[in-house]
Amino acid sequence: MADYASKMIPVERALDLVSDGDVITVGLAANEPPSFLMNLHQIADRVKDVTITNCLPSVPGEYLKEEHVRKAFYIDSWFSTPLLRRLTHTGRVSYIPNNLHFAGLKRNQHRTSSIMISLASPPGPDGLIRFACGNTYEELIGATAKYRILEVSPNAPRCYGQNYLDPDSIDYIIESDAAPCAIDATEPNEKDMVIGRFIADLVNDGDCVQVGIGGIPNAVCQYFYEKKDLGIHTEMMTTGIMDLIKAGVVTGSRKQVDTGLTVFAFALGSPELYSFIHENDSLFTGRGEEVNDPYVIARNDNQVSINTTVEIDLTGQCCSESIGTLQISGSGGQADTAIGAQNSKNGRSIIALYSTVEKKNQETGEMEVTSKIVPTLRPGAGVTLSRNDVDWVVTEYGAVQLRGTTVRERVQLLSSIAHPAFREDLLAAAREFGYIVR
Repeated sequence: MADYASKMIPVERALDLVSDGDVITVGLAANEPPSFLMNLHQIADRVKDVTITNCLPSVPGEYLKEEHVRKAFYIDSWFSTPLLRRLTHTGRVSYIPNNLHFAGLKRNQHRTSSIMISLASPPGPDGLIRFACGNTYEELIGATAKYRILEVSPNAPRCYGQNYLDPDSIDYIIESDAAPCAIDATEPNEKDMVIGRFIADLVNDGDCVQVGIGGIPNAVCQYFYEKKDLGIHTEMMTTGIMDLIKAGVVTGSRKQVDTGLTVFAFALGSPELYSFIHENDSLFTGRGEEVNDPYVIARNDNQVSINTTVEIDLTGQCCSESIGTLQISGSGGQADTAIGAQNSKNGRSIIALYSTVEKKNQETGEMEVTSKIVPTLRPGAGVTLSRNDVDWVVTEYGAVQLRGTTVRERVQLLSSIAHPAFREDLLAAAREFGYIVR
């Protein structure tokens, strides 16, 4: 690598590199470069039509204020968050439909980036400057970008694996003392624990698991303390997984591939998690295009994917990312991991959801309870997991397997785990559609 010091520039110099019409791709979630993003608004009066491409944006920089977005920036995102949802009405924020393992590749085929910038750790003993918390698309985007910039902080973890750029390809380095963005763990509620119990009962000792974050996944992790020798091949490394490793539940000893290693594409969680992944040689950070490739996932036997959804229709279509036309999250790796798990020998894919949701009636202002198992998805809903790829579905009323079933059978199975107050309505709709006999 060329002299480290020769590549160092102040953040102001990095901002000077941005021109009208440029595309800036920032690292995913905890890889977002805080110093760069917290200063980005300073060029809003100088540039126009600059596109910020992100995924799970978490740094609340002033560039996301409506006045700056309308003036200078477009935001293209692989995964929406509340920071972006409040800007939807501006017409300057747009979702990039994707399956995560193809996100970087397909984006490069559409638009190359002017700048790829990510948070990173200082050089280690091997001389490599590593992305702080993963390599979901950062390296891939950087391969075609005009400039590759790393924001290097001593407070960023150094993770082992395939999470770095060729040292000589790094164009500039910004030094900061930023820490990766952290998120609080969601405490499971009563419904989460019931659903978690059903899911845990579908997982055996020695299985290889993918699990995310949220109330239901956190409940599942609590029940996993009953298991032995679980393996992990997952999109996201979480605080819950860390706790299971520390407790000796996760050993990876029965994995056929990467035996003994916990494999992930990115980490997101508590400050304790970031300390845990720092120089931990039992963990392996892989490239997102490989970790989330369904064929790679399937190489381990007994792979189990655990995901959640917003609503599911009577044929099995899962919308996990929008409420009608309102984008609230993203596809992420749901299809990647579900298909990968089902291609694994003895693998299983699990989709979980509450049977109902309480929401305000916009006309009356009153709170109403509606079913999340529905006759048809809402108009504009994004189908995250097709009905061809759904396997197990779990609510607080039970678990049913849809693999290989007909639409007629799915109506009966899904109705059986719907809230009892809505089961007859669902069956009536199914009769109207001709799914079942009147």
